[in-house]
Amino acid sequence: MNKKSEYPNFIGLDREPPKPEDALFHIIPVPCEKTVSYGEGAAKGPRAILEASLQLELFDGISIPADHGIYTHPPVDCDGTMTRILENISQAVSRVLDLKKLPVLLGGEHSITPGAAIELKNRLGEFGVVQFDAHADLRDSYLDDPNSHACAMRRILDLGIPIFQIGNRSMSIEEYQLRKEMQIGHLDADVIAQNGVPKIILPGSFPDRIFITFDVDAFDPAVIPSTGTPEPGGLFWYDVMKILDRLLPGRKIIGMDIVELAPIPGLHAPDFTIAKLIYNLFGKIAGNDLFPI
Repeated sequence: MNKKSEYPNFIGLDREPPKPEDALFHIIPVPCEKTVSYGEGAAKGPRAILEASLQLELFDGISIPADHGIYTHPPVDCDGTMTRILENISQAVSRVLDLKKLPVLLGGEHSITPGAAIELKNRLGEFGVVQFDAHADLRDSYLDDPNSHACAMRRILDLGIPIFQIGNRSMSIEEYQLRKEMQIGHLDADVIAQNGVPKIILPGSFPDRIFITFDVDAFDPAVIPSTGTPEPGGLFWYDVMKILDRLLPGRKIIGMDIVELAPIPGLHAPDFTIAKLIYNLFGKIAGNDLFPI
């Protein structure tokens, strides 16, 4: 079985895959697992999401996002060093941008995000990153590795890209101090639990064009136990849907990644939940004309 045959097309049972030029959404599997520091299995996340997507209904309750075309690429080569993998990710994103379509990366660990961000900045210029995550990921290095999953957002800041963090509830004192010093915008999980979802999520000064990076541990472990570093006190399904509904209007989405799903054999609900999250996001983007290219 070759690599391509191991990865089904997203929602592929109900639709024949479109030609790349006819699809708005371009799925890029990135089975990268190089810097995990607790639970393992993130490399299996992309295939689990794609297989779960085969059970989705085409109708999401409002529209049929698949009508806008969903094309699934072969997986990115994740052999070699993290530097090489990030280059491979950038090249995969570049090919999607050549078609003027929206790249959607399926991780794999969170260390993949800078690879997409580098190419998006080179090609599109200014944008901001909205991070859903239990953790701040602002360490300069973790276990002597500056490309660790725990450093992903620090590397984004190094690129001069502003970030806004949603769902955080775990960070080191150094990350806390950096967030305070740099006045990094955030909507932490405890604030949502106490006060609900605010009507306005992003500050007016945040860039109109955004990249969404969604670490699945932003969800409470009761929703998504299948992740390497689960944290109690996370977001629930309708929290996330409400945040997205209030976050997206007035913005333009230039890409996204969904990372850190580590499937548990025999427990398919988390895989399906993440597939549904992605499909719902497609519906919100297409239905509100949020894609700028």
